[in-house]
Amino acid sequence: MKVNKVLENNLICIASIGKPRGLKGEFFLNSFCNPKENILNYSEFFIQDNKISNFKIEYIRKINSKFYSKITGIDNIDSIKIYTNLKILVSKDDLPLLKDNEAYWYELEGMIVIDQESGDILGSVDSLSNFGAQDCIQVKPSEKSVDNSPRLIPYVKDEYIKLVDRDNKIIFVNWDKDYLI
Repeated sequence: MKVNKVLENNLICIASIGKPRGLKGEFFLNSFCNPKENILNYSEFFIQDNKISNFKIEYIRKINSKFYSKITGIDNIDSIKIYTNLKILVSKDDLPLLKDNEAYWYELEGMIVIDQESGDILGSVDSLSNFGAQDCIQVKPSEKSVDNSPRLIPYVKDEYIKLVDRDNKIIFVNWDKDYLI
């Protein structure tokens, strides 16, 4: 079933379909949730191909550190192969509520980044990355930036990330303008 535009704009990617597992339509599920087990908390899923469609997951199971799953109505390896690498989405309304000063990654993108001490605008969040040691926000300069330099700021709360103001779309950081990439 295809979804309407209003719902489509309220979806977020939480997983992707990995390679097939066995011959009966199962597939490895790549969870982007943190922790990964949070994938088990959702019941309504959508799949993104050229269009977004609602689909029913028959089950999600875990073996060691990997998840595998099965879509209702897909019962062989050839049928599931066409879904490999497609995104699995859920409604943002189904995400757990966050505490103050917390945000989902998708909410951080586009936020203005300001050095808390100087008040300098460093730019806006272009993207987020995980380099193994910690998550980092990639800040691109904007018209109001103190300079035209991109920055890579570790997403370490209290040390570098002082406050995330979701309502005003601002991140206050402890990051001098002279610290560059």
